[in-house]
This record gives sequence, structure tokens and C-alpha cells, in this order.
Amino acid sequence: MRCAIARGVDLVVVSQVMFQTGQILPELSALVAHAHAVGARVLLDVYHSLGVLPVDVAAPDVDFAVGGAYKYLRGGPGACFLYVAPRHLDAGLRTLDTGWFAKAAPFDYARPEPPRFATGGDGWLESTPAVLPIYQARAGQQLVLALGVGRVRAYSLAAQRRLVALLAEDGIAAQGGTVDRGAFVVVRHRDARAWAVALAERAIATDARGEWLRLAPDILTTDAEIVAAARELAAVARGV
Repeated sequence: MRCAIARGVDLVVVSQVMFQTGQILPELSALVAHAHAVGARVLLDVYHSLGVLPVDVAAPDVDFAVGGAYKYLRGGPGACFLYVAPRHLDAGLRTLDTGWFAKAAPFDYARPEPPRFATGGDGWLESTPAVLPIYQARAGQQLVLALGVGRVRAYSLAAQRRLVALLAEDGIAAQGGTVDRGAFVVVRHRDARAWAVALAERAIATDARGEWLRLAPDILTTDAEIVAAARELAAVARGV
């Protein structure tokens, strides 16, 4: 990937965990360092890592990060965020488009020229935010913090390994449960989408991204449910 990042590239957008395969992006710090060396900035997508992996955007020195609460932070839809490295805020970096909440005094309803933006991250805000999703998201964040990401990660890996082993008993090759993977198990097959539909009809919640069927054992998933998921997927694969 680094060979594709050359001078003239302005922004490199990468995911910490690949949404199709669950693979964790290796050597993130080296990639960021290379991008900075050729004058590019890096935006890191943490949607599939935040809440299931220890995420540190400061250590690799990413410029921006985007994420949200509707996946592993258990907060539902409607609450997402943009991280901007403090050095960019201190240097006065601004977006091309902002909403009225980004103004230094939004309730003055004034339109000075040039615009006066709020300091820090508030200068990146858009228009009036929806309050309910933020409160809903907060509950999910508190739960993840109370459990501890380390414990959630250990539980997730154990559940994934259990599922992979059960599928292997039925001759289904699955990937997951290793430290280089995120929070879900994948089975690669050309009929992945059809399998996901068939499993839904059997009350097994999965999804497919192209030819990758994704199964994500959760902290609320019981061992009996993992066994049932493996059994039903094997039946679907056999056409039963």
C-alpha cells in the first residue's frame, strides 16, 4: 500500500479493520509515517475497531479519524464523530463547509466577514445536532467502558475461535479468532448473500459483503447460539 502513496497525494483513507474480511491493518504507524513524509495526511476509519480493539489514534499520529456508535459501541444509529489531531486545530485548519453551530457565538445570529469560528473542535460542528441519539450513544459507551475493551476483546476472540472450530467440524473453512482479526468471523463463498438470506429465515443474524459471509458473536451471544449458528450454516451449505 505504501508504494501507492507518493508525492501529490493529499489524503490517505484507510480502515483499521477491513469491513469485508475482518483483517486488521498491519504496520499502521509505518504507513502514517510514510504518508507524512511525502506530504499526505491520513484519515483512519475506526468503525470496525472502536469498542472491540484498544484504539489509539495519537500513537500512530493519524491526522483524522471517523467512527460511530451504531456498531460495537452499542449506541445505535445517529451518533458519529470526526477526530482531528490537536496540531491541526492549533494551526487553525478549517473545513470548507460548516454549520451554524461552528460559529464562535452561534446564538448571536451574526454573519461577520470573514466568519468567526469557535475554537478547537467546536469550529468543525455542523448544524443543530439531534440530541436523542447522543444520549442513546452515551449509554453504550458507558457499558463498554465498564466492561473494559480488553475483556470484550478476549471474550470476542474466544467466541470466534469456538465458532471457527465448530464450522471446521462440518468442513466449512472460516477465518477469525486470531489477533490479526477484528470482531467477526468470515466464510468466503460465491453464495454468501444467499446464505445470509437463508440463515435469516432460520433466525440466525448474519450479513454478507460480496462473497464474504460475516458472523459476529457478541457478548450477549450464548454458547448454545454459537452452536446453533454453526449447525444452521452447515445445513445451508449442504442445501438442506
